[in-house]
Amino acid sequence: MLTDLKIKNLPIPDKRQETPDGKIGGLYLVVQPTGAKSWAVRYRADGMPRKLTLGSYPALDLATARRRAQEALGDVAGGKDPAGAKKAAKAARKAERNADEHRLDKVAAAYFHRYVKKEVGEAWGAEIERQLKVEINPKIGHKQIGEITKDNILKLVEGIVDRGSPTTGNRVFATLRQIFNWALDRDLITASPMPRGAPAPETKRDRVLNDAEIKLAWQAFDHIGIPFGAIGKLLLLTGARRDEIAEGSWSEIDLETRTWTIPATRTKNGEPHEIPLSDLAVEILRNLPRIESRGRFVFTTNGKTPVSGFSKAKRAIDASVLEILKKDRGEDAEALPHWTLHDLRRTVATNLQKLGVRLEVTEAILNHRSGSRAGVVGIYQRYEWSAEKRTALDAWARRLETVATGAEASNVIALRVKG
Repeated sequence: MLTDLKIKNLPIPDKRQETPDGKIGGLYLVVQPTGAKSWAVRYRADGMPRKLTLGSYPALDLATARRRAQEALGDVAGGKDPAGAKKAAKAARKAERNADEHRLDKVAAAYFHRYVKKEVGEAWGAEIERQLKVEINPKIGHKQIGEITKDNILKLVEGIVDRGSPTTGNRVFATLRQIFNWALDRDLITASPMPRGAPAPETKRDRVLNDAEIKLAWQAFDHIGIPFGAIGKLLLLTGARRDEIAEGSWSEIDLETRTWTIPATRTKNGEPHEIPLSDLAVEILRNLPRIESRGRFVFTTNGKTPVSGFSKAKRAIDASVLEILKKDRGEDAEALPHWTLHDLRRTVATNLQKLGVRLEVTEAILNHRSGSRAGVVGIYQRYEWSAEKRTALDAWARRLETVATGAEASNVIALRVKG
């Protein structure tokens, strides 16, 4: 019968050796040529020999090994197969780990870190990251990559197209094709579910809201209130992109210096962007409620994440605009021609040009690295036009206020175009 002293004094064998306990039938101490020791129980189930590994010695001491061996042999007597159950549980855990690793969001994350970060430019890399976060993972990220169908892909991208964003739909389609091809090369899938061809033809948008439409939009923003009404007003006042405003943090804003500085991690071109805030923009921000316990995000409903649900919000804005039109023109009034929140950015740019703002200043306000700020000029011309941007946006805020309220524009000064 084994004792702790006998176990300690067992010689190291030349080959694997099993020593029976002598007290618990079927319990063996396994000694390896390396000196490693472990416990095993041998028994028969359905007429076939079985072996159940209990654990290593001395982590599993003699007394504990005997107790566990008795429990296992009791299960055998009751018609169970503890070794088979252990093997099945191990296989189930492995399958669960594999399933988690093969979810689309996990595969996409691996694709992003192993390929996009190394091979793709910073600006486009940021766009792919945005697509994953905003467009792809919320819809199909939880699915196993091998279970995603062509229909899943079509519903996703056609939903983006149907909301009025064909270009985004095509970009998401292209990103998904790259992810599935990457997974195919690594044998994570046996075939790609991607349909052939882009989901929608792209047409360059040129929608600019006129003064009457700007007034209606502003009134609708007033009607729907916080948070989306305030976001819409700030988009018109700053010319910023939707997510730059909607996902902003209070730490980015200095109301004393009237400046909103968007870090490079949140801009499309990967460069920090300083937005001068007009008095009207500051007033809107000062009047926003804060969730004091978690006051990170400027626009949030739960204090943990920035707001979402822009499709629903845009429908509410459109409904409010139509309601205003019907009050003014009667029940036969028609809705405005289709416009998007991104059209507000183009509207700001157009009105800045009408005010005589230099092209370089307008592009700086939009944080564009194209046109006059692209190429070699963009590399060597690092002047950021801070003072000019503030003057321009202050002038535009005064102009916008007169448009929104219908007041006389006597306090709006057009900026003289400089050569």
